[in-house]
Amino acid sequence: MNVNSGIDNTQRSGRWIQISFFIAAVFFNLCLATQVFSVGLAYFYNSDWWNLHIWLVRGYSGLSLILLVWVFLIPFPRRIQSLTASMPVLLGLQFLTIHLHTPFPLAVFHPLIGFSLFSISTTLVHRTSHIVFPNHNQD
Repeated sequence: MNVNSGIDNTQRSGRWIQISFFIAAVFFNLCLATQVFSVGLAYFYNSDWWNLHIWLVRGYSGLSLILLVWVFLIPFPRRIQSLTASMPVLLGLQFLTIHLHTPFPLAVFHPLIGFSLFSISTTLVHRTSHIVFPNHNQD
C-alpha cells in the first residue's frame, strides 16, 4: 500500500486550484484594464464605448466575490487574502460613489478608487504568480 500517492494527489489538486485562482485573478485584472480603456474611448473618442464600460463592471464584479470565497478555501498567505478581500469592498465603493447623490459629489473619488482597485488587482496577480510559479520568478 502506497500512502504517499494520496498526499501527492492532494498536493497536485491544491496546485491546480491555485493555478485556477491565478488565472481568474489575471482575467479580473484584464477586465479592469479593458474597462479603463473603454472609459477613455468613451470620453475622448465616442460615447458609445460607455456601454462597454457599464457592461464590463456588471459582468466581472461577481468574480471578485468568487475570488473572495476561493482565497479562503485554499492555502494562500494572509497578504493575498487581504488583497482579494479588498476588491469587493472597493467595487462596492465604486458603486456608491456613482449612485449616491450627496451635497458633496462623491463621484470625484470614483477614479481614485478605480486606480486603487487596479493597483490591488495587479499586485494580487503579481504576488499569486510568485506562489503558483516559484521557480519562474527567480532572477
